[in-house]
Amino acid sequence: MITSSDARRSRKRFAASDATTPGTAPEPPWLALGLPEGKSRSVAKDAGEAQRLLGQRGPHRSFFESFTRALITLCTSLAVVLSSISICDGEWLLAGDHLFGLWRFCTASNQTELHCLRDLSQTQVPWLASGLVVARIVATLAVVVAIFGLEFLIVSQVCEDSLAWRKWAMGSTLLLISFILSFGGLLSFLVLLRSQVTLLGLTLMFWSDFTASFLLFLNGISGLHINSITHINNSMHPWGLPTKV
Repeated sequence: MITSSDARRSRKRFAASDATTPGTAPEPPWLALGLPEGKSRSVAKDAGEAQRLLGQRGPHRSFFESFTRALITLCTSLAVVLSSISICDGEWLLAGDHLFGLWRFCTASNQTELHCLRDLSQTQVPWLASGLVVARIVATLAVVVAIFGLEFLIVSQVCEDSLAWRKWAMGSTLLLISFILSFGGLLSFLVLLRSQVTLLGLTLMFWSDFTASFLLFLNGISGLHINSITHINNSMHPWGLPTKV
């Protein structure tokens, strides 16, 4: 007759033999959880993928850095709006009874009515018609490039992955390119009408585009600078741009 104490001793011997038997594979975790093998492997794969994605996230940003980047993005948006309004209006210079713009030329009769012409060749200013075509193209292209740069800045703020600094550097570089184009449009307008330009004759729309151009330069330089001082990788270009390996 087998007593309860004998049964307990036999169970202990079997447990000890199982623990010391060489070559015995451990019990798979999905069997311990009571899950099928295929489903458990899928869960493990998803967990590994989630851990990999979390590992790709960039370092946590401080409040000052986040505030500065948000301020640069906001000022860039303001610059795009100012430049767009200024170019759409286009009336940049008032010289006596004449109003010169990117799109038309107006003359005032009896100080009351404006007679506007789109044929700028009738202004009797040499090279004005062809020169303003170039100025319009350059100024409009500056707004387009600034919009793309703003998109890169916003995407780098929303998607804070390991490549966010590259997107921010690309956006800041596009802002500097937009500044060069915008300033070129302003300068070409002033050069074409240099005989008519006075400081008081420049309209509010001109100064709006000038302010937008200055904001684009300031935001581009600031964006590259903050990107260079906050990125941890030592193999970076001093301005935050990727270097050749």
